[in-house]
Amino acid sequence: MSELIKKQVTDAKASMERAIEHADNELNKIRAGKASPSMLDDVTVDYYGTATPLSQVGSVNTPDARTIIIQPWEKSLLAPIEKAIIAANLGVNPQNDGIIIRINVPPLTEERRRDLVKKAKGEAETGKIAIRNIRKDANEKIKKLKSEGVSEDEIKVGEAEVQKLTDAYIIKVDQLSEAKEKDIMTV
Repeated sequence: MSELIKKQVTDAKASMERAIEHADNELNKIRAGKASPSMLDDVTVDYYGTATPLSQVGSVNTPDARTIIIQPWEKSLLAPIEKAIIAANLGVNPQNDGIIIRINVPPLTEERRRDLVKKAKGEAETGKIAIRNIRKDANEKIKKLKSEGVSEDEIKVGEAEVQKLTDAYIIKVDQLSEAKEKDIMTV
Protein backbone atom coordinates (compact mmCIF):
# COMPACT_ATOMS: atom_id res chain seq x y z
CA MET A 1 0.00 0.00 0.00
CA SER A 2 1.40 3.38 -0.96
CA GLU A 3 2.31 6.01 1.64
CA LEU A 4 -0.44 8.33 0.35
CA ILE A 5 -3.10 5.69 0.95
CA LYS A 6 -1.62 4.75 4.34
CA LYS A 7 -1.89 8.39 5.37
CA GLN A 8 -5.57 8.54 4.36
CA VAL A 9 -6.32 5.33 6.28
CA THR A 10 -4.45 6.65 9.35
CA ASP A 11 -6.32 9.97 9.17
CA ALA A 12 -9.64 8.12 8.88
CA LYS A 13 -8.76 5.97 11.90
CA ALA A 14 -7.90 9.05 13.99
CA SER A 15 -11.18 10.73 12.99
CA MET A 16 -13.17 7.59 13.83
CA GLU A 17 -11.42 7.43 17.22
CA ARG A 18 -12.57 11.01 17.91
CA ALA A 19 -16.11 10.08 16.80
CA ILE A 20 -16.09 7.18 19.30
CA GLU A 21 -14.88 9.49 22.09
CA HIS A 22 -17.61 12.00 21.25
CA ALA A 23 -20.31 9.31 21.21
CA ASP A 24 -19.01 7.97 24.54
CA ASN A 25 -19.09 11.46 26.09
CA GLU A 26 -22.64 12.05 24.84
CA LEU A 27 -23.77 8.67 26.19
CA ASN A 28 -22.16 9.42 29.57
CA LYS A 29 -24.24 12.60 29.85
CA ILE A 30 -27.43 10.54 29.72
CA ARG A 31 -28.56 9.93 33.26
CA ALA A 32 -28.85 6.28 34.23
CA GLY A 33 -30.65 6.78 37.53
CA LYS A 34 -27.42 7.27 39.42
CA ALA A 35 -26.03 10.66 40.36
CA SER A 36 -22.94 11.53 38.34
CA PRO A 37 -20.90 14.77 38.12
CA SER A 38 -20.86 14.32 34.32
CA MET A 39 -24.63 15.09 34.32
CA LEU A 40 -23.64 18.71 34.92
CA ASP A 41 -20.90 18.92 32.24
CA ASP A 42 -23.00 21.11 29.96
CA VAL A 43 -24.13 23.51 32.70
CA THR A 44 -22.59 26.97 32.36
CA VAL A 45 -22.81 29.61 35.09
CA ASP A 46 -22.87 33.37 34.60
CA TYR A 47 -19.58 34.25 36.33
CA TYR A 48 -19.14 38.01 36.26
CA GLY A 49 -20.74 38.22 32.82
CA THR A 50 -18.94 35.22 31.34
CA ALA A 51 -20.54 31.81 30.69
CA THR A 52 -18.23 29.51 32.68
CA PRO A 53 -18.49 25.71 33.03
CA LEU A 54 -19.86 24.70 36.45
CA SER A 55 -16.75 22.61 37.17
CA GLN A 56 -14.65 25.81 37.04
CA VAL A 57 -16.66 27.74 39.65
CA GLY A 58 -17.00 25.03 42.29
CA SER A 59 -16.39 21.41 43.19
CA VAL A 60 -18.93 18.82 42.09
CA ASN A 61 -19.11 15.61 44.13
CA THR A 62 -21.40 12.61 44.52
CA PRO A 63 -21.43 11.44 48.16
CA ASP A 64 -23.91 8.68 47.27
CA ALA A 65 -25.77 7.25 44.26
CA ARG A 66 -28.71 9.68 44.59
CA THR A 67 -27.03 12.99 45.53
CA ILE A 68 -24.81 15.56 43.85
CA ILE A 69 -23.22 18.28 45.96
CA ILE A 70 -21.84 21.49 44.47
CA GLN A 71 -19.57 23.60 46.65
CA PRO A 72 -18.91 26.94 44.93
CA TRP A 73 -15.50 28.57 45.32
CA GLU A 74 -17.32 31.83 46.18
CA LYS A 75 -20.55 32.08 48.22
CA SER A 76 -21.85 34.79 45.87
CA LEU A 77 -22.13 32.11 43.14
CA LEU A 78 -24.77 30.01 44.93
CA ALA A 79 -27.73 31.76 43.27
CA PRO A 80 -26.21 31.87 39.73
CA ILE A 81 -25.28 28.16 39.98
CA GLU A 82 -28.80 27.31 41.11
CA LYS A 83 -30.29 29.32 38.20
CA ALA A 84 -27.94 27.66 35.71
CA ILE A 85 -28.94 24.15 36.87
CA ILE A 86 -32.64 25.01 36.63
CA ALA A 87 -32.11 26.59 33.18
CA ALA A 88 -30.26 23.45 31.97
CA ASN A 89 -33.56 21.56 32.32
CA LEU A 90 -32.02 18.32 33.61
CA GLY A 91 -35.15 17.18 35.41
CA VAL A 92 -33.59 17.79 38.84
CA ASN A 93 -34.30 20.37 41.52
CA PRO A 94 -31.28 22.07 43.17
CA GLN A 95 -31.56 22.89 46.88
CA ASN A 96 -29.52 25.84 48.12
CA ASP A 97 -28.77 25.78 51.88
CA GLY A 98 -26.58 28.91 51.86
CA ILE A 99 -23.30 26.96 51.85
CA ILE A 100 -23.68 24.24 49.21
CA ILE A 101 -26.15 23.22 46.54
CA ARG A 102 -27.55 19.73 46.90
CA ILE A 103 -29.27 17.92 44.04
CA ASN A 104 -31.30 14.82 44.85
CA VAL A 105 -31.51 12.65 41.75
CA PRO A 106 -34.92 10.96 41.73
CA PRO A 107 -35.13 7.30 40.77
CA LEU A 108 -36.18 6.80 37.17
CA THR A 109 -39.66 5.64 36.23
CA GLU A 110 -40.03 2.84 33.68
CA GLU A 111 -41.31 5.36 31.11
CA ARG A 112 -38.35 7.70 31.71
CA ARG A 113 -35.93 4.77 31.35
CA ARG A 114 -37.45 3.92 27.96
CA ASP A 115 -37.10 7.57 26.88
CA LEU A 116 -33.45 7.57 27.97
CA VAL A 117 -32.83 4.32 26.05
CA LYS A 118 -34.30 6.00 22.93
CA LYS A 119 -32.03 8.98 23.52
CA ALA A 120 -29.01 6.67 23.92
CA LYS A 121 -29.90 4.87 20.69
CA GLY A 122 -30.18 8.25 18.96
CA GLU A 123 -26.72 9.27 20.19
CA ALA A 124 -25.31 5.93 19.04
CA GLU A 125 -26.90 6.41 15.61
CA THR A 126 -25.35 9.89 15.42
CA GLY A 127 -21.97 8.30 16.18
CA LYS A 128 -22.47 5.70 13.44
CA ILE A 129 -23.43 8.39 10.93
CA ALA A 130 -20.27 10.33 11.82
CA ILE A 131 -18.17 7.21 11.23
CA ARG A 132 -19.87 6.53 7.88
CA ASN A 133 -19.25 10.13 6.83
CA ILE A 134 -15.57 9.73 7.73
CA ARG A 135 -15.49 6.58 5.57
CA LYS A 136 -17.08 8.45 2.66
CA ASP A 137 -14.58 11.33 2.94
CA ALA A 138 -11.62 8.95 3.22
CA ASN A 139 -12.76 6.96 0.18
CA GLU A 140 -13.17 10.14 -1.86
CA LYS A 141 -9.65 11.25 -0.91
CA ILE A 142 -8.27 7.82 -1.79
CA LYS A 143 -10.00 7.92 -5.21
CA LYS A 144 -8.49 11.34 -5.90
CA LEU A 145 -5.02 9.80 -5.43
CA LYS A 146 -5.46 8.10 -8.83
CA SER A 147 -4.50 11.41 -10.44
CA GLU A 148 -1.23 11.26 -8.46
CA GLY A 149 -0.28 7.97 -10.03
CA VAL A 150 -1.65 5.53 -7.46
CA SER A 151 -2.76 2.28 -9.10
CA GLU A 152 -6.35 1.06 -9.24
CA ASP A 153 -5.42 -2.00 -7.14
CA GLU A 154 -3.89 0.12 -4.36
CA ILE A 155 -7.01 2.29 -4.32
CA LYS A 156 -9.16 -0.84 -3.88
CA VAL A 157 -6.87 -2.02 -1.03
CA GLY A 158 -7.12 1.39 0.63
CA GLU A 159 -10.92 1.42 0.38
CA ALA A 160 -11.08 -2.11 1.80
CA GLU A 161 -8.88 -1.00 4.72
CA VAL A 162 -11.17 1.98 5.42
CA GLN A 163 -14.21 -0.35 5.29
CA LYS A 164 -12.57 -2.67 7.86
CA LEU A 165 -12.01 0.33 10.13
CA THR A 166 -15.60 1.47 9.63
CA ASP A 167 -16.99 -1.95 10.55
CA ALA A 168 -14.78 -2.15 13.67
CA TYR A 169 -15.75 1.32 14.90
CA ILE A 170 -19.46 0.78 14.28
CA ILE A 171 -19.21 -2.35 16.44
CA LYS A 172 -17.55 -0.21 19.15
CA VAL A 173 -20.45 2.29 19.02
CA ASP A 174 -22.93 -0.61 19.30
CA GLN A 175 -21.06 -1.93 22.35
CA LEU A 176 -21.09 1.50 24.02
CA SER A 177 -24.81 1.82 23.28
CA GLU A 178 -25.63 -1.66 24.64
CA ALA A 179 -23.66 -0.98 27.82
CA LYS A 180 -25.51 2.31 28.32
CA GLU A 181 -28.90 0.66 27.69
CA LYS A 182 -28.10 -2.01 30.23
CA ASP A 183 -27.01 0.67 32.70
CA ILE A 184 -30.24 2.66 32.18
CA MET A 185 -32.55 -0.35 32.47
CA THR A 186 -30.87 -1.70 35.62
CA VAL A 187 -33.07 -0.70 38.55
